[in-house]
Amino acid sequence: MESRAVNPNYHASPLRGAFRLLLPRISTDKMQFCPLPLMGLQMQFKKKLLFASYSKHDSTDQDAVITSRDVAYGLGDIDWDSLGFALTPTDYMYVMKCLQGQSFGKGELQHFGNIELSPSAGVLNYGQGLFEGLKAQRKQDGNILLFRPEQNAMRMRMGAERMCMPSPTVEQFVDAVTATVLANKRWIPPHGKGSLYIRPLLIGSGAVLHLAPSPEFTFLIYVTPVGNYFKEGIAPIHLLIDTEVHRAAPGGTGGIKTLGNYASVYKAQGAAQAKGYTDVLYLDCVHKKYLEEVSSSNVFVVKGNVISTPDIKGTILPGITRKSIIDVARSQGFQVEERLVAVDELLDADEVFCTGTAVVVSPVGSITYRGERLSYGNGGVGVVSQQLYVALTRLQMGLTEDKMNWVVELN
Repeated sequence: MESRAVNPNYHASPLRGAFRLLLPRISTDKMQFCPLPLMGLQMQFKKKLLFASYSKHDSTDQDAVITSRDVAYGLGDIDWDSLGFALTPTDYMYVMKCLQGQSFGKGELQHFGNIELSPSAGVLNYGQGLFEGLKAQRKQDGNILLFRPEQNAMRMRMGAERMCMPSPTVEQFVDAVTATVLANKRWIPPHGKGSLYIRPLLIGSGAVLHLAPSPEFTFLIYVTPVGNYFKEGIAPIHLLIDTEVHRAAPGGTGGIKTLGNYASVYKAQGAAQAKGYTDVLYLDCVHKKYLEEVSSSNVFVVKGNVISTPDIKGTILPGITRKSIIDVARSQGFQVEERLVAVDELLDADEVFCTGTAVVVSPVGSITYRGERLSYGNGGVGVVSQQLYVALTRLQMGLTEDKMNWVVELN
């Protein structure tokens, strides 16, 4: 295990068996980040070369360049086989700030820890915030892979426009993700043991009392190692259709990854789980007969060689795994339709599955609608779900050729 000294200016407190670093008001122990092709870290992205470089500044040491070799073989002190999907504090987080009406500039890597916000911050009072989720995985040769990070960047920019927020450019976003992953590389699980979950946040951090956009915004990235969602191979989930609770409405914010979209599902999700279901499948709020999505994943219906999924029309999140599965399915000869999918189509479907960053592909074993339980694949995993799960996960893990040009390899 690699160890690092804790700066005496930080206070350490126990959290899940690790150290939580509470940042002082003024820190001299931080990494300045500059997305310019000056030095250091090289990655391949869309067949072009981008460079991310950053240096560590300390009050006593000379400036030192952090390279990808620094912690190449030092892994965190974790039982990788029992790793679940929960927060494990890591070493560094990335922070970049911007004033209203301006553009994001230089960011920095800071030790992971609490952040300070005014009680009247826009994100706390009016929910002005977005988040993203993506993963870094380790190949068999030790190199690190990112999966389509530019798609997360573009989705955040789309959401930021809707929420009246400035947003990092695609290049700034990808460079920041790269810097954060490499600074925390000892927390990336060994090949096949899981991934490093990456959580970018864009929040209104400035103080505001009246109903208006925040005067200041913070872009922040933290990471945590997570285990494979399915420890023993993919397993079916069981859904309940709630006809009275709706996740989103036309003209609202259902199509962007804003904070409030998720807390609003807790009540319906909790009620369903109390009855033994895994999650809730929501219908549209106008006709109450068209499928929309599950609490945090998109849904697909399989009938023969045709795979149908609800179209993206403002109430459904444009999932990146959803988009990838559509392309993979088409490349394998399936006919994929993006359209209105009526709940009645579940009656004679061959399979149903969901997609999301954490689960990749999650087969649906049953759906209960108005008291009637519909089962699929004899309660097991369907052939199409299994086929698409294997195809996409092997691509994400670097086990098959990347003909889609989706994977970013960090050397």
